Amino acid sequence: MLTPAFDLSQDPEYLIFSIRVPYTRTSAFDLYIDGTDFKFYAKPYFLRLSLPGRIVEDGREKAKFDIDKGLVTLQVPKETAGEDFEGLQMLTSLLAPKGSRSAKPLIEDISTGCSEGAGDKEEEDEDEEEFDWQVEQEVYKESSAEELGALQKYGFGNQRSGVFARLQEELSDVTDVKNPEGTTAAERRQGRLDAEASAFSPDHYLADLFEDDEIKRLLKFNPWWAKRSPSTQREGEDAVSFTDAEKEQLRKFTNRSYLLDKKTRYQVWLSLVDILLAYSYEVRSTEGEYNVESPWTIRKLSGTLCWLETYSSLQDVLVSFGRRVLCHPLYRHFSMISAAVRDTTKILQSEKACVLKCLLDIHKVFRGNDPAYILNDLYITDYCIWIQRVKSKKMSVLAATLEKASLQKKDLELELEELEEAATMVAEEESHSDSSSSSSDSSSSSSSSDSSDESEESEAEGQGCTESNERGGGGGGGGGGGGEEEEMSKDNPPQPQPIPAASPIPQEPMSTLFSAENEVDDLPSASEGSRRLIQELGERVAEELRIFQDCSTYKAERTCSLANGTAAKTEATSGRGSSGTLLELSPRRNPLLIVQTQEDLDE
Repeated sequence: MLTPAFDLSQDPEYLIFSIRVPYTRTSAFDLYIDGTDFKFYAKPYFLRLSLPGRIVEDGREKAKFDIDKGLVTLQVPKETAGEDFEGLQMLTSLLAPKGSRSAKPLIEDISTGCSEGAGDKEEEDEDEEEFDWQVEQEVYKESSAEELGALQKYGFGNQRSGVFARLQEELSDVTDVKNPEGTTAAERRQGRLDAEASAFSPDHYLADLFEDDEIKRLLKFNPWWAKRSPSTQREGEDAVSFTDAEKEQLRKFTNRSYLLDKKTRYQVWLSLVDILLAYSYEVRSTEGEYNVESPWTIRKLSGTLCWLETYSSLQDVLVSFGRRVLCHPLYRHFSMISAAVRDTTKILQSEKACVLKCLLDIHKVFRGNDPAYILNDLYITDYCIWIQRVKSKKMSVLAATLEKASLQKKDLELELEELEEAATMVAEEESHSDSSSSSSDSSSSSSSSDSSDESEESEAEGQGCTESNERGGGGGGGGGGGGEEEEMSKDNPPQPQPIPAASPIPQEPMSTLFSAENEVDDLPSASEGSRRLIQELGERVAEELRIFQDCSTYKAERTCSLANGTAAKTEATSGRGSSGTLLELSPRRNPLLIVQTQEDLDE
């Protein structure tokens, strides 16, 4: 027999069944309706449901078959018109268990006489019990040697053991516990704390703290559960719609009941919060678009899934999740922790249909990952079945407690406040040093500009001095040679050798100049006129050096002096005709050099 795809809805008077039975004959439908029991048969399909309310077969039933879609639509009247049937989307709980009419646990308390009555009484007691979410924590007591010899429990409600003994090759890819079968709950917790302390990276945390543009963008993202309007939130589970693939997965789950004591039920609720926190972070960090790292992220952020942790208080769950967010994923920011807590509160406030959809989403993510599918068998599948049977009242109480819970940075015991304070001080010092450096650069830039202006002024003064000397040399010549000399000066003006502004002109002592004059007197080829000219020039140069030695425009005046010497040399050469001796600027420290012509050598 095949279980057909089906869906249930309701109006005030009728319960509506939509059953998909393709490739079947329309004349072979059989229906059985008796209170909360509903059976449908159309070869090869068979459907049996246990309904949350009573229906009747009184002749008002309606049926319609769409041959193209293979869809049968049945309208069956309610026994009490206007009654609201809860949990119509909890498809797994509607399917009757195989081989038994009632979902009896494997172990029963026979003291009540009737197993069915015992099951109902246990459910009533569970519904009436009020959880104290601020329960007092008990000090851990060392177990005896006999207890340690037994295999440790883990999984949903701590009901599994021996699973990892058969999966040693895949163990490291699923959990961080090295030996789950022989590691106690206290040892797992201590191992988790040590691993988190070693995995925390201050550099990564500070980088996300100060460069938070991407974090701010993720915080603005609205996940699918945040897009629901207040009216849909009041409607609860009817406001959440499941996809066909999700409905198919619900039908594949085997319906079962769970025999949990009060302490175990409390731990199951806390582990559910831990898993939903990890899921909320992943949805926000990927903006709802899962990637290949999604199974790893959900598993790594949940201490329940990664370390097989069992928590004793809601604060322990928040601290564990906060530490793991700051140690493992890509975005390690405290604001992401707070956002995940708000998202999880929103999910729990939307009641169990929204929680079931989140669990189905996690189940799908793990189902597509090779090692993570083991976590479906250990936790997620059982949560998907169990959540359909819990009362919404307990979930509302848990949501209210989570909303009031407070998590601060100091609670994580990672010295975040001290780290941020030190980083802020370093940033302020760097900012102060950068501002000082920029002001110093601007000052040096302005002084460089002033020096450049002074250099330009000095060059301008030197150029003016050179032009005035050239005009004076042209008018100072006597006799018939004056006109010829003036014409030569106009056609070929003397070009003083340029001197770089950055190269300082060496200052020769006066004794050097006088020794140069004495050397001129000793030259046999120098005529009497040349000797007088050189001596006069040397005296003028020495006088100018004494006057402008301490002047700021020393460079320009020295250029003017050299230009004057060139003008005097040209005048003397023109006066003598072709029998004179040329005077040139010397690159050596001695500023005067007598060059002998071939005519002087002949004399």
